[in-house]
This record gives sequence, C-alpha cells and structure tokens, in this order.
Amino acid sequence: MASLRVVDRVVDGLRAAGPEQTAVARELFWLGAYAGEVFVRRAGAEWVDLDPGHQKLFGQLVGVRMPDGRAWNPIGKVANRFAAGPEESVQQMYFLLHGRLAVPALAGR
Repeated sequence: MASLRVVDRVVDGLRAAGPEQTAVARELFWLGAYAGEVFVRRAGAEWVDLDPGHQKLFGQLVGVRMPDGRAWNPIGKVANRFAAGPEESVQQMYFLLHGRLAVPALAGR
C-alpha cells in the first residue's frame, strides 16, 4: 500500500509536465488500475462491473467493491489527482476505505 504514494507522485510528475489530461489518459487509467489492484490485494476488495448508477456517478465501467459492499473508483481518483493536484490523494483514499480487511502480506512480494 505504500506504493500508492508513488502513484500520487507519478501523477504529480505527469501534471507538472503540463500535458492536457487527454494526452495522458491511458497512463492515468493504468495507474488507477494499479491502485485498484492494491485495494484488491491489500484490503479485500474485488473488481466489479459497476451498475448503471455507479457508472454515471463515477464515469467508469469498472471499480472495486469492498467487503462491506461499498463501491470505490480508484481509476477516477487518479484522474482527479491529475486534475486537482495534491488534495486528491490515492494513498489517502486507501486509508479512508470503509470495510477494509486485514490481508496478510504476500510472501515474497
């Protein structure tokens, strides 16, 4: 989960370079997918196809669902970090996740 700080910093670096968000949309998507996978492996989330209401709210087709049933949008959070800057933190989002499970560290990772 500490790698989510790196995600924030990479996004900040992309932002500082000054491109339009559309020019780095692919990179932002993959950074968001990486963040979502951290949520899956470290917090007990699962990838889900979002229902139409969540799709409209998040602007995404997929997200992660926590064990307590709440849906989260790590892909959108990364895009928000790019657009808004440091007040939108992927790492902080992880710490705010409701219903996190304590998932033991994977051996050798």
